[in-house]
Amino acid sequence: MTDPTDVPALEQALDGLTARIASLRDARAAYPSDPGPTLDAALVELDTARDLLRSAVGELGGSRRRSGGRDGGANRELKLLRAIYRTMPVPVVILDTGGTVRRVNAEAARLLGSPDGYLTGRAFPLLVDVSRRAAFRSHLTAVLHNGETAAFPTRLAHQGRAHNVQLVLTPLRMPGEPQEMIAAVALPVEARLPEAEREPESQEVPDESLVMATARRQDLMSRLTRLLLDEESLSEPVALIRAGRLLASATADWVFADVVRPGGPQRSLVIGPANQPVSRLVRTLERMDPAAAPLFSHVLGRGAGVVHEMVEDESLLGVLPDGSPVLRAVQAGSLLSVPIGAGEETQGVITLLRLRERPPFGLADLAFMEDAAGGIGLALRAQRVFQSRAQAADTLQTGVLPRTLPDVPGYDSAAAYHTGAGPRAIGGEFYDVFRAKDGWGFAVGGVVGQGEEAASVTAMVRGGLRTLSVWESDPGTVVARLNDALVVQDTGMFVLVTVGFLTPGRRGGRVRLASAGNHPPAVIRADGGVRFTSGGGMPLGIEPGAEVPVEEVIVGVGETLVLYSDGLAGSRGRSGQAELAYGESRLTEVLARCAGQPAASVVKAVEDDHHAFCGDELLDEATILALRRTR
Repeated sequence: MTDPTDVPALEQALDGLTARIASLRDARAAYPSDPGPTLDAALVELDTARDLLRSAVGELGGSRRRSGGRDGGANRELKLLRAIYRTMPVPVVILDTGGTVRRVNAEAARLLGSPDGYLTGRAFPLLVDVSRRAAFRSHLTAVLHNGETAAFPTRLAHQGRAHNVQLVLTPLRMPGEPQEMIAAVALPVEARLPEAEREPESQEVPDESLVMATARRQDLMSRLTRLLLDEESLSEPVALIRAGRLLASATADWVFADVVRPGGPQRSLVIGPANQPVSRLVRTLERMDPAAAPLFSHVLGRGAGVVHEMVEDESLLGVLPDGSPVLRAVQAGSLLSVPIGAGEETQGVITLLRLRERPPFGLADLAFMEDAAGGIGLALRAQRVFQSRAQAADTLQTGVLPRTLPDVPGYDSAAAYHTGAGPRAIGGEFYDVFRAKDGWGFAVGGVVGQGEEAASVTAMVRGGLRTLSVWESDPGTVVARLNDALVVQDTGMFVLVTVGFLTPGRRGGRVRLASAGNHPPAVIRADGGVRFTSGGGMPLGIEPGAEVPVEEVIVGVGETLVLYSDGLAGSRGRSGQAELAYGESRLTEVLARCAGQPAASVVKAVEDDHHAFCGDELLDEATILALRRTR
């Protein structure tokens, strides 16, 4: 054996090992049909590599003791480290007692197809083929227990590569390390073994357990996708609860979901094992601050998931009020944690735990959960958009739509407003019936724009109509002044509107209508005829001093005046009729069938026909107001 105090001798032995292994590789390539001698010699060289490594480590320790910490000893140590970890011709991985990778030499990185430093800090068992991990753990435990070297065949898989190797685990005491380390020296065994030692050919068939695990993950992803797309899941709490329950039933014992809020992170969900009395512990965990858990900050900061096949640091999820680690309290054996997000937006973190007696999480589970968390992130983002639109719709309806229509003497009234589902879902349409200077006013219109800004302009228009109508008796004057106010406000939006005034009593049938670009109202005559008013005019908010056309319409007893929005008349049909608009001609047919009917029946008939035309896919807003003269 090489003298461990002689660094040049170690380097010379290392050079010899390098040359011999190169020769064995050449021999294997030259005589592929006779692998036996090459394999036997390779295994001998593997023992040599192991002994060289142990000698090198012994020299590391001796150099420190002899140098007493002087620079000469440090330089000597660095020189030896460079020789061992950069140029040793066989893969060498240094592990801690928990199986975590601490150092990797260049040959090991080349074998596993990973860049330098990529594997550091990862669990080495995740690199072992799933069917052989149990055997690896047994050998690792034996080495830690009895301090003796273990050599055994196994298979390493990473980055789409798989290698049959002869693996040697040797206990080491590394200078500068407070605890004992394990050297894993591997020699790829690509040659076929002799017939007596050959594994059954069935082993060459894909592992059935792997196939089943993959199928289960695909099925779980399909179930999760259907769950997130369900209409009832259009709420963040509901979506997280459903997703958490599914994951808890299919792949984990504990599920934690922590979300990012404007005021800081917040724990949204904790699910524990259903077959254990953990309700009190669950309530305690629900009250904990996610920001106090190092794992949450780590995953959120990196924007990437992590997997711990064997839990070593029990403080990763923080500590309970009594000071005990969360991971110890829940008896976690392995965990994985992934960010919930869509694109660059990170909305939270979801963490899964498995108990100690269960198979640990692996890289395949991590990849699955990263995809699943991405789907959850997309669903939550869609839900937030949906909620934002719903809130805008609520704001619109409560701010600019009357809760109930007032009783107008001599008239029966009804109205309907529907939000859409397309890009113009919230565009600012409205209707109103209100007291005016000499009687009553009413209006239907819409802001050309979308979202909360459109809703605010709509509220301003409605408020302006009501205020000006108290002082002015002519609807044209009211609309003209409102136009000038909108131009001064410079909102960048314009408004289509029809405004009418009527005076109850003997002149109750005389209605004065002012139009600003909206569709002309229709009158349903008692005999079933339908006639439209002139309409016209320029939309409000474009230029000051615009002329507003005003006309007087006579509504007889039993006749109905119908006002409607651009969203109703201009809406498109189902996919087969996408080029057609609902239009006045179809509206005329519906209204003609409503002669003599109450205002509510007229509104419902138009609604039903509009739904039928659109195939229940209402992309735009739609507004209708009916006033039927009763006396």
